Amino acid sequence: MKRITLRSTALSVLLSFGLGQMVHAQSEISVVTTAVPFLRISPDARAGGMGDVGIATAPDANAVFWNRAKLPFANYSAGISATYTPWLKDIAQDVYLATLGGYYNLDEEQSISLGLRYFSLGNIQFTDYNGNLYGTGRPRELSLDFGYSRKISDNLGVGVALRYINSALANGAVSPSGTYKAGNAMAADLSLYYSGLDENGQGFTSGLNISNLGTKIGYTDDAQGKDFIPANLGLGLAYTWAMEELHKFTLGLDVNHLLVPAAPENTDNDSLDEVELDKYRNQSVAASWFQSFDNKSNTASIGAEYTYNDQFSLRAGYFLQPKSQGGQSYFTAGVGLKYNMFGFNFSYLAPSGQGVTRNALSNTIRFGILFNLGEPVE
Repeated sequence: MKRITLRSTALSVLLSFGLGQMVHAQSEISVVTTAVPFLRISPDARAGGMGDVGIATAPDANAVFWNRAKLPFANYSAGISATYTPWLKDIAQDVYLATLGGYYNLDEEQSISLGLRYFSLGNIQFTDYNGNLYGTGRPRELSLDFGYSRKISDNLGVGVALRYINSALANGAVSPSGTYKAGNAMAADLSLYYSGLDENGQGFTSGLNISNLGTKIGYTDDAQGKDFIPANLGLGLAYTWAMEELHKFTLGLDVNHLLVPAAPENTDNDSLDEVELDKYRNQSVAASWFQSFDNKSNTASIGAEYTYNDQFSLRAGYFLQPKSQGGQSYFTAGVGLKYNMFGFNFSYLAPSGQGVTRNALSNTIRFGILFNLGEPVE
């Protein structure tokens, strides 16, 4: 039987997500790992400039990725967003995340929406044990979701979404556990949004987004070889000051918790490790959400946005991840420009970390575009 080795930037991508076990004897880092971690990459340039704050900020088409409950409160009756995010830019040119989102307000109370994520891991080269070439592949992952949002009062909205996930990392490759195939999963999102903004756009907003509540995903026919997807609990707060009708300043905070239990640590006792691993893999998805609250996989984001005349924006933010979970904390900055129906967003992530703590978006500029369609909402 031939062994498959990934010799490409794709391997670096997988390692950068923390897939696989880290050696605890060499590091205090204990990362909670999941399958399809591309679902955790910040999916738009506006939030990317604010330290990945997006749950309670002003609604636009990118709300399909952060909090769909915001959409009935949007300033336009319809919108489309597209964002391109290079990944591991320092060592790869063909690895990227592309996102596309859109919504349409059926009336003043209801919205429908679509969201697409496409993650390309570039070209990889397979080899056997002896280093002989075994063909090439282009691994990629994607998710497609449909959502519905509704106001349940003048200040409160709710949203739901259903998501299909496909992950094709090494189709046709052979391993001891069988032949690799594309993994598939289904998931759902639940969200809430509260808007306390006055007629000038000043006030307090908050949000709750529980995302990726779904099935496990596997890449072979081994029923015990399935992994958890990155279910997440996110809470967001924001306050906006409106000054002289031309100036707005928003300060936001997001806190996220990964609803996935930590895998058992290696004890060097093979029989005990096997028993604990079986328990981990056999637990139900619903049980895993509740058992995740002792995994310490929490992150926080704080971001600020200044907007002049609803046309020009300056942004800055900080993302905090505990050292025990990788320590990939970083500063961000961004700008936004709006002209008629078009909006353009750029964000930059300052270089941070070294080795396994180096962020895959370090020194990267992300670009996004918004199309505001339909009539402005009064």
